[in-house]
Amino acid sequence: MTTARDDTIAVRISKVLAERIIAGEIEAGAKLRQDHVAEEFGASHVPVREAFRRLETQGLVVSEPRRGVRVAGFSLDEVKEVAEMRAALEVLALRHAAPHLTRAILDEAEEATRAGDKAGDVQAWEAANRSFHRLILTPCAMPRLLRAIDDLHTASARFLFSGWRAEWEAPTDRDHRAILAALRAGQVETAASVLARHVQWVGQKPGTPAVTRR
Repeated sequence: MTTARDDTIAVRISKVLAERIIAGEIEAGAKLRQDHVAEEFGASHVPVREAFRRLETQGLVVSEPRRGVRVAGFSLDEVKEVAEMRAALEVLALRHAAPHLTRAILDEAEEATRAGDKAGDVQAWEAANRSFHRLILTPCAMPRLLRAIDDLHTASARFLFSGWRAEWEAPTDRDHRAILAALRAGQVETAASVLARHVQWVGQKPGTPAVTRR
């Protein structure tokens, strides 16, 4: 039985490991050894096992009987699947969020887009991009849906980091601006359509970032 403290430690461990996997510091196929992770974080095996379960839910690791836990690989089909799922769930969230989007929220989302345009590396861009999506979707007030979307964002980040690892060029995200313009005009279905196309772009070409269009 886990305690609240174990849960807190598990979240911290899962976040650190997720960041390493997404950044490519831990490569696909690498084994995650429970005792090594527990020693690094000064934790018992209970929160480490919970952290592994969280990572498995996000699609970052796989657990195999008698073989332990290893970092998951990903194929183009998986990239496309994540993109399709994100498109469907984010559109659903946006439709529920739209009536609650204030001018202040949209202004903050626009600022996040500007921050992405000025990002000096892929990590900074991904953080700004995720902030934009969270800002326009969170007012849907559907926590389970938002958790599912957040897990899919984590998977998407890994695909994008892989595609951008060799070189980085800050993108100009016109889709974000089109979404904001439609929301400001009360054109929710137009915003939803642009959002779906925008999210699905990540699955179109292997290793191609989602916003290489200018």
